[in-house]
Amino acid sequence: MATPPAAGTEHLAIARGLNLPVSTKHCLELSRELRYKTTSYAKKYLEEVMEIRRAVPFRRFTRNVGHKRGMASGRFPQKAAKEMLYLIKSVEANAQVKGLNTSNLKITKLIANRAATPMTGSRRPHGKKRTHLEVEVRERKMPAKESVPGSAKVKMPKKEVVTP
Repeated sequence: MATPPAAGTEHLAIARGLNLPVSTKHCLELSRELRYKTTSYAKKYLEEVMEIRRAVPFRRFTRNVGHKRGMASGRFPQKAAKEMLYLIKSVEANAQVKGLNTSNLKITKLIANRAATPMTGSRRPHGKKRTHLEVEVRERKMPAKESVPGSAKVKMPKKEVVTP
């Protein structure tokens, strides 16, 4: 027997990427930049980052990061952008399966967490980059234009000014 969905999750879709081999710091800066944006904007932004046309502003991890045009410090985290773009497309597909309108999706939660470091086969454990990513989107409600009686503006005829 299927359990009923939790309250408020009917307009919600989630996608997770676990143990992704990308930098957590790059994912944190990307997620800060894309949180509360639409999925169409996020896809366009990430594609521009991958093509080295648009830099991501680095606000937290700024040590030894050079300035980029139009911002203080920034970089082009291509590998992280590729994984995040794949996750954005995946969450859009999940939303489409749930019956949501994919043109009205807004990213409400975009989290990057550091994953466990895998043990390698050498004498010293070399740290490998691993990141957990989670994306949650909600369907935006488009404001319905309702006509309320008495709120319609009445156009008054302009008075002609006659000068003698």
